[in-house]
Amino acid sequence: MLIQSVPDTLTQLTQMGDVTLYEPAGDNPSAERRPRPIMPDLSHCISHVATPQGSKPILKTMVTTACERNCFYCPFRAGRSSTKRVTFVPDALASAFDTMQRAKQVDGLFLSSGIIKGSVTTQDKIIDTIEIVRRKYRYRGYVHLKIMPGIERDQLYRAMQLADRISVNLEGPTQERLNALAPKKDFNAELLNMLRWAEDIRQQKPHEKLARSVTQFVVGAVGDTDLELLSLSQQLYQQMSLQRVYYSAFHPIAQTPFEELTATPDQRQHRLYQASFLLRDYGWNVEDLPFQGTGMLPLDVDPKRAWADEHLRDQPIDIMTADRAALLRVPGLSVQAVTKILHAREQHRIRDLGQLRQLGIAAQEQAAPYLLLDGQCPPRQQSLL
Repeated sequence: MLIQSVPDTLTQLTQMGDVTLYEPAGDNPSAERRPRPIMPDLSHCISHVATPQGSKPILKTMVTTACERNCFYCPFRAGRSSTKRVTFVPDALASAFDTMQRAKQVDGLFLSSGIIKGSVTTQDKIIDTIEIVRRKYRYRGYVHLKIMPGIERDQLYRAMQLADRISVNLEGPTQERLNALAPKKDFNAELLNMLRWAEDIRQQKPHEKLARSVTQFVVGAVGDTDLELLSLSQQLYQQMSLQRVYYSAFHPIAQTPFEELTATPDQRQHRLYQASFLLRDYGWNVEDLPFQGTGMLPLDVDPKRAWADEHLRDQPIDIMTADRAALLRVPGLSVQAVTKILHAREQHRIRDLGQLRQLGIAAQEQAAPYLLLDGQCPPRQQSLL
């Protein structure tokens, strides 16, 4: 019986539709989005995902593509006839994953789901699947689980015990924006509270290995501003220890209420990621970001350079005396680059760009306009000005 069911399940996995396009799972989400093939095959369910353990081929799939919710942008929304509805029982899905993992086709699992018979019932099926993967098949590798809106605290805790990463997708930055995207969801009670619980559980269980949290926003469909998105992102990083925030540029989907809306430029998504990393990794505050009067970031320049052009172009900082926070404001200097500079200047004076190059800092020309080396602005290649 098992020999027959696994091939059938593997065949069904190829019919899951757009799940790999609209559910980022790793640390390089743009690389995960691929055009949907004319003839889907099993390889289309596998994404090479950047994880904290390195790049891995991960099966990205769903317990079911059926859904009772009617989110206006979603390809799996209730009533959309062009979505093929496929549902797995936990045993079959776990067995199929084990088959692929033993064949070395995958080394990780991202598991999401549409909602059928309520969030609690759906989350149970997700948890049951991973219980089988972990216990019966003894898989100890990478697992990323989607958290359904408004589940029970004990379910969230169990999911955090089983997974390496959990996703609670806020979708919009406020209840007003969420109402326009997904009118059946409660922003605070069903979504934001899940992230609060997750951080509370981690604080209460400091000695347990528990999953880290991420979230996702749908960008640009309902008038959300970069200021709204990044203000909430900063709160999530500071108060709820989020590992990262995903920003998914809206793209209209046929047979949804938003099918006639204009797609969000991918460049806006890119700028949001750049700004988000400044908040998460570089010690910036949202007030430091170069918002325009509309609450949007400029699209034609990255936010770090826009800030530096205003504040450092006429007052470059001395590389030998600037502290870590100041150096982290310089375009072209990553967290790792700043650490190298701080260590190197304890040993000797840094007098020219060649010394930065020797430290392995590849973007020294980007940094040059904002630095003083040996008390002087360093010479730069004319072609890079």
